[in-house]
Amino acid sequence: MAAVTPELALKPKPAEAPLSHRLSVRINEYVRLARLDRPVGTWLLMWPALWALWIAGAGRPAPHVLIVFVLGVVVMRAAGCVINDFADRNIDPHVRRTRDRPLAARRVSPSEALVLFGVLMVLALLLVTRLDLLTVKLACIGAALTVAYPFFKRFFPMPQLWLGISFGGWSVPMAFAAQTGVLPRVAWVLYIAAVLWAAVYDTIYAMIDREDDLKIGVRSSAILFADMDKLLIGVMQAMMLYALVLAGHDMHFGRWYRGGVIAAGVLFLWQQWLIRKREPAGCLHAFLNNQYVGLAVFVGVLLQYVYGG
Repeated sequence: MAAVTPELALKPKPAEAPLSHRLSVRINEYVRLARLDRPVGTWLLMWPALWALWIAGAGRPAPHVLIVFVLGVVVMRAAGCVINDFADRNIDPHVRRTRDRPLAARRVSPSEALVLFGVLMVLALLLVTRLDLLTVKLACIGAALTVAYPFFKRFFPMPQLWLGISFGGWSVPMAFAAQTGVLPRVAWVLYIAAVLWAAVYDTIYAMIDREDDLKIGVRSSAILFADMDKLLIGVMQAMMLYALVLAGHDMHFGRWYRGGVIAAGVLFLWQQWLIRKREPAGCLHAFLNNQYVGLAVFVGVLLQYVYGG
């Protein structure tokens, strides 16, 4: 047996990081997994909910309903990101934009992701049970649709449309149910507008990953549309604006609301300019610009109730 030299005996062991540091690192990874560090996606889901809450509440949504929906959007968006990354954990490493995500980079385990998803869904359930039974039923349908979304990319040629149906717009009928207990025609017109809008901004987002998605066999509307992508995005933008006009007509809204819709249209024109060369940087800028589209419509709704006319 070899003798231990004094130098080896005195050599200190590597110091273990403090518990507070290790916890901070884990929490940071969970925050990144839930995209809480990237609030743009939350705003894209929040704006349709706010449109619906203000219209359903005739300009004065019930405070408790407003609080539940704001918190619910944050929690459900986080849950949707977690289950999406769980489903794509073996795909994301092959896509330049997503390869550094916590699950893709193996900094978070699949079991950790599922636990986090479960915690977020429990929080969402606790929030929605503060509302009426119809809203709870709609929330359960919406949760099922949201969980199914990540798997649609395997076979559905336009998962961006499913994103709108399941995630981007489902808060609209829920907001009307929570505020009024009924689902009038305007609720479904606004829902259609929100679905089309989600298909628009997520198709623009998918244009960034088109090359990688083609290699690994992931489906997207950007791939489906091919060289007609800009035209078909423009068609969906026009359809979304028309749905908003119909909703305003149904509510007898005037110039303030129309001004918000016009502002949204101007922003859509700017997005068309940004994606004209299909460059990833321009497409990302256009995607991010959509948060201002939702804001413009909301400001129009808000001012319509404040000033009328």
